[in-house]
Amino acid sequence: MTKSSYSDLAQVTYHRIYVDSQGDSHFDVVKVEQSLMQAAPPAAPFYVSEDGPAVKYRFYTFEPGWIGELHPAPTRQFLALMSGAVEMETTDGTVRRLTPGDLILLEDTSGKGHVTRNIGDGFCTFLVVPVPSE
Repeated sequence: MTKSSYSDLAQVTYHRIYVDSQGDSHFDVVKVEQSLMQAAPPAAPFYVSEDGPAVKYRFYTFEPGWIGELHPAPTRQFLALMSGAVEMETTDGTVRRLTPGDLILLEDTSGKGHVTRNIGDGFCTFLVVPVPSE
């Protein structure tokens, strides 16, 4: 593995939906740096990011064909897609397809919001972790 490959492993990338001052929603990509550390001795060192606040979790499951009308997020929250396939669309017209393993931070708790569509043949399930506003 090359040195640049190691630096790529030391980052976690996720999608983010945010709202601008006109109430329109947009996508962004966020990169979180990690450092190699002895975080769970006696296990070998592994890459770890800084801690972020979280106190609870829930699951969202959408039926096949489910489409959420244009809506703001009910709270600032991380969604990790566990199964299925969804599209999320912001009011600027950008559409992103998410597959299992994708992570998105919804911060569009005001404004016009976004649309979520279950585009797979079956149910899709998210692990949802509400997080406080920064």
